[in-house]
Amino acid sequence: MPFATAAGRSIAYEWTGDSASGKPTLVFLHEGLGSIRQWRDFPAKVAAATGCRALIYDRYGYGQSEVLAEAKRTVRFMHDEALHALPELLKSLKLENPVLIGHSDGASIALIHAGAGHDVRGVVAMAPHVFIEPLCLNSIVIAAQQFETTDFAEKLGRYHRDARKTFYGWADVWLDKDFKSWDIRDDYLPNVKCPVLAIQGYDDVYGTMAQLDELASRVKGPCELLKLEDCGHAPFREQPEQTLAAVTRFVAGL
Repeated sequence: MPFATAAGRSIAYEWTGDSASGKPTLVFLHEGLGSIRQWRDFPAKVAAATGCRALIYDRYGYGQSEVLAEAKRTVRFMHDEALHALPELLKSLKLENPVLIGHSDGASIALIHAGAGHDVRGVVAMAPHVFIEPLCLNSIVIAAQQFETTDFAEKLGRYHRDARKTFYGWADVWLDKDFKSWDIRDDYLPNVKCPVLAIQGYDDVYGTMAQLDELASRVKGPCELLKLEDCGHAPFREQPEQTLAAVTRFVAGL
């Protein structure tokens, strides 16, 4: 697995798809406890269906990338990723004007990156966070209990170099009292001018449809919403056919 350097950290990444297609490059940004492997075959399927090349990478503190060194991330960790680490990674890999496909925290990072004025051809935001809801925080409290009392830690350990640091590097900052005011609706969404496809399940325990409705009402570019029945927090796993079809149509339209 190759590695690049972004914001001073060693970042693991992989490619899939046709590099000679002349089509836009897709960049996949995983969820708060995600990694390259946890995307499963979704990036490869999107790349095959669209004819695009795709970059998948483990953010700092996740997967096979450099293990989290700090005792605790700051409440701006998604901003830091979107405004510093992601631009450096794209520059080091000579990627310009990509289509960002993000899930959960990764979707928020994609929206911040686009809203900060970076060149982005389009954003697919699956289960994005644009502000904090009590539902989400309650679910993270439950996740922390499960990490300590079930085989959750063992399962995470299949994908991450240090499952405990990965988990608490995510959970501790989300449960920080200062994180309740985290909100990108005013500072970033109005400056998202590229097309957006936002996808969420009605059974998502980390956010309500208010996330999608707020996103659609504030971005400047065209915005398509896909609200899925019988779907929780991971549309690409729980409703893979509908999600793949929607993403394929969206990318083709770009």
